[in-house]
Amino acid sequence: MTDHFHTLSSPATGEFKDRGSKFIACAYPAHTEEVAMAYIEALRKEHFKARHHCFAWRLGPDGARFRANDDGEPGGTAGRPILGQIDSFGLTDVVVVVVRYFGGTLLGTSGLINAYREAAAEALRAAEIVEKIVKDTFTLDFDYALMPDVMNAVKKLDLEIFKVEYGDRGLLEIGIRQSEVEDTLLKIKALLWKVSLEEATSLEWPAGLSVEQM
Repeated sequence: MTDHFHTLSSPATGEFKDRGSKFIACAYPAHTEEVAMAYIEALRKEHFKARHHCFAWRLGPDGARFRANDDGEPGGTAGRPILGQIDSFGLTDVVVVVVRYFGGTLLGTSGLINAYREAAAEALRAAEIVEKIVKDTFTLDFDYALMPDVMNAVKKLDLEIFKVEYGDRGLLEIGIRQSEVEDTLLKIKALLWKVSLEEATSLEWPAGLSVEQM
């Protein structure tokens, strides 16, 4: 199971020049199309005198969603080379926009492909790449009598807590790495019952606790 991916920690920029044309590349972390388009539109406004604002994105932990846009350049000379660099760096949840200021000299198909590719590569080389872990979310709904043991188990296993609620009962939302869900739930159960992992396999959750995947 693939439960991790690489993306950018923060925006980054790069620049490439060829025969008077300037290509300014901006790379951003983006987890939705709406976020990606917001960055693109912001650059259109910032660089309103530029002739082209070409872009590509790849989204989702599996990288299944993607788009490449040439914004008026000859087909396949801008968006695809940009997307190719995103893929070359092994990234997803990323959008790269390359703004072109025309220098008066036509670069030709190969020149455009090279320029957009190199500008995108410059931005990605300047970026900090981070690994993200894909986690499933679980809710632990428990009687207050169980709270010390529940909190101890979550802390001991170093699980990420997304939300805590205290009402008539306690409720935690926690994240568990997808490839470790079965093992982690078993470890929680063993800690709550204070038994070995082997013994915990035949036990149900303690009375007063419900565990559900969201």
